[in-house]
Amino acid sequence: MSATLFTNGVIWTGTEDADALLVVDGVIAALGDEARARGAEAERVDLGGGFLMASFGDGHAHPLYGGLEAVGPPVRACESVDEIVAAVKKYADEHPEQEWIVGASYDGSLAPGGLFDARWLDAAVPDRPVVLRAWDYHTLWVNSVALERAGITPDTPDPVLGEIPHRPDGSVLGTLREWGATDLVMNVMPPREEQERIDALGTAADYYLARGVTWVQDAWVEPADVATYIEAARRGVLRMRFNLALYADPRHFDAQVERFAAQRRAVDEIGSPMLTANTVKFFADGVVENETGALLAPYCTGLHSHGQQNWEGQSLAEAARRVDELGLQIHIHAIGDAAVRQALDAIEYVTRVNPPRDRRPVIAHCQLIDDADLGRFADLGVIPNMQPLWAQMDALMTVLTIPRLGAERAGKQYPIRTLEKSGAPLGFGSDWPVSSGAPLDGIAVAVSRCTVDGEPAGGWTPHEILPIDAALTAYTSGVANQAFAEHNWGRAVAGASADLVWLDRDPRTTAPDLLPKVTVRATYLGGATAHQADN
Repeated sequence: MSATLFTNGVIWTGTEDADALLVVDGVIAALGDEARARGAEAERVDLGGGFLMASFGDGHAHPLYGGLEAVGPPVRACESVDEIVAAVKKYADEHPEQEWIVGASYDGSLAPGGLFDARWLDAAVPDRPVVLRAWDYHTLWVNSVALERAGITPDTPDPVLGEIPHRPDGSVLGTLREWGATDLVMNVMPPREEQERIDALGTAADYYLARGVTWVQDAWVEPADVATYIEAARRGVLRMRFNLALYADPRHFDAQVERFAAQRRAVDEIGSPMLTANTVKFFADGVVENETGALLAPYCTGLHSHGQQNWEGQSLAEAARRVDELGLQIHIHAIGDAAVRQALDAIEYVTRVNPPRDRRPVIAHCQLIDDADLGRFADLGVIPNMQPLWAQMDALMTVLTIPRLGAERAGKQYPIRTLEKSGAPLGFGSDWPVSSGAPLDGIAVAVSRCTVDGEPAGGWTPHEILPIDAALTAYTSGVANQAFAEHNWGRAVAGASADLVWLDRDPRTTAPDLLPKVTVRATYLGGATAHQADN
């Protein structure tokens, strides 16, 4: 038997405070006086006046893609087109053996309208294909050789569920939007080596564990990704918990749905406590920043009018019904208010036509919700998994989003507090690597609606500011509820797995602008140290 006693700090159970916590064989055994009495002979951890709580979960992210960002040109931190081009050139010069230069993810606000020209990359690498993903992962920026390899010419029509922007002279620009267009390039790219992909899961685990996260919903998994996760689990190299959301594509759904149950069985047969595949991911629309988010009223800029609905008519509802019949969880990306309504309608249809069961359907992002639909989340038991970090007046908001939505609609974005007060079972996620995967970064915005510089004073849309306890709950037990794991992790209570994070101070009494600076001293998974900060 192994036993560890945590003392000399504040221990937050999720609802109340304690001053001691005992872990026995990976499970929380007792708190307070009982913990001290039973843990007299246990190994001791002195919290040094710090704060111990349940570890965080991330209810919507892309860990495999995030890990792969470390393999390729380092463009994430670039603050101009010239910086990106220089980084691509430097990387290509240092890697002459690579047939394709592939990287992610650049800031889409660095070019007017988010439109990037192939010729800018041609100046850096004229003789090999270059493919860069935008921060939103709905957009590619490619050079001319990549366009040639994909067979994209000025005469190539916009594909189903995609757009190929052109220059004024009719030539192809080099920016590709949404799956129908991006797949034209992705389908001719050589696949990554399997070891490189497995290593990327390790990179993702290093990233998350250092930020106090022990469970992640991978919200976009294709068959090759399932195979990578299974192989990593078979080798015993998964170091945190992952749940896979199998990607549902409206262009190929009939063939996909027949494989979903088999993919889940293949994961279950591995028997890894670190891996499940209980979910199916739908994209109802795109993103506001490239005007493919589906809106009830037209965009102010009018390029795509109402945006893009990926599933026509009743097709999303019928697809969700078939997924639900397999006993799988529904997880729908919905950004615009039209997409959110379609997603809610689909879930309502499923609950009406399929037998009752514990479904816990998820709608992710929920950037814009019509007033008439706000109460439907609680009524239908739909989990709004929201990305609190996005609820701020940063460059993406001011340069790309507000001009497209207009001031009135823009002020209704990310109604986090409204949903929480309505009784909706709120959960948080990061969408990493689209944005920071550090929960404390997101929580800082949730409780302030301010940028890192404290702008605007008093917060943007301050009526949507969330109390700190509610924000912490959304990133812990709220995600555990989404994962059907509320009895296993998400709270620091007796009987729960000792999935814990030790912070250097109490976030509940820390100013919002200082929350991102709170140090994660250690992260524990099943009582074992999964991350230890350097002293």
